[in-house]
Amino acid sequence: MLSFCMAHARRKFLEAEKYDQEDAQYVVGQMRVLYALESSMREACLSAEARAKLRQEQAIPILETLGNWLNKNLYAYPPKSPMGEAIAYAHSRWAGLSFYTLHGDMEIDNNLVENAAMYSFMASCKRNGVDEREWLSDIFDRVQGIMHKEIFKLLPSNWAKYR
Repeated sequence: MLSFCMAHARRKFLEAEKYDQEDAQYVVGQMRVLYALESSMREACLSAEARAKLRQEQAIPILETLGNWLNKNLYAYPPKSPMGEAIAYAHSRWAGLSFYTLHGDMEIDNNLVENAAMYSFMASCKRNGVDEREWLSDIFDRVQGIMHKEIFKLLPSNWAKYR
């Protein structure tokens, strides 16, 4: 089972708030409750077992309600509308978005991992004498069009050679 990042799903609904405030705010509000639970468990320094137990008791009912809401509203919006895209995104990943509740040592999102990856890239730029802003600007322009087998060319250690 793949685990997906709740922050990415939440971001889609935050973007959709401009177009359908009521429904988007409902979903975001439920996600805030999930994040508040995670925050309280982190502050209490709970063990993985205790986190899993609390998630089973408190997060799963919210996720089940949200999952049912997604099922009910999957075709309520045009597919290319911001709300339609947010619902489709979350719906197609719902099992993976809920997977964290089964394991107390997993996080609700991967923000910490993404931050660590960015720190690693920035440290690699420094180590290789690469200007971080120039590197980021260039790779953001090129990353979508590069073949997977050539992605190594975008790493800071190879970037100057393959620019």
